[in-house]
Amino acid sequence: MAKTETIPDQAALKRVGKAVKDRLEADPGVYKIPTDLTDMYAVGDFLTGAECERLCLMIDEVARPSSLHEIGYESGFRTSYSGDLDPGDSFVKGISRRIDDLLGLPSMVGEAVQGQRYLPGQQFKPHNDWFYSSEKYWELERKRGGQRSWTAMAYLNEVEEGGGTHFTEIGINIEPKPGVLLVWNNAKPDGSPNEDTMHAGTPVLKGSKYIITKWYRTRKWA
Repeated sequence: MAKTETIPDQAALKRVGKAVKDRLEADPGVYKIPTDLTDMYAVGDFLTGAECERLCLMIDEVARPSSLHEIGYESGFRTSYSGDLDPGDSFVKGISRRIDDLLGLPSMVGEAVQGQRYLPGQQFKPHNDWFYSSEKYWELERKRGGQRSWTAMAYLNEVEEGGGTHFTEIGINIEPKPGVLLVWNNAKPDGSPNEDTMHAGTPVLKGSKYIITKWYRTRKWA
């Protein structure tokens, strides 16, 4: 009888975490963000200006009030607008595959690319991207592909003021720069969920902020 994991998907998270880390650190175009608390990297000019503009227009077409599992928009926890971009669109597919190739992950484990728009005053309070297996939603997410391994997030526009990504435990606030792709491992090297990846989309004070995000699972996403 196989031994049951006490932490869901731990072995897979450990394996994927190391494989992606090794790949990114061997890529001369990838910058490692200096922290011992997680594996975090950035790629400048991952997207061109024209690609960023096109993605912003696509986000405007699908943006709806954001929610987070059982937490609704009205709670004020996540007040951005968001929506999944059409995975069948050839332009979106091309961007998505470039992120897959960078990380060396199969497209089937990646979720649909999600676009997010923040207007003045809108924010996403501190949260982790990985799933809490003690929560009710975990049973559904377990069947949909399991735990999240890596997050890839690209900034699409200049923000007049505010809108940084604040990693509260690490103590860094990353300002949005158009075309930059930020990626991080949501698990520790042993495959357990990393509490230190807690982060917030800080309130936009002036202007707007557009980003795309792609999350990766341990198994085929459905």
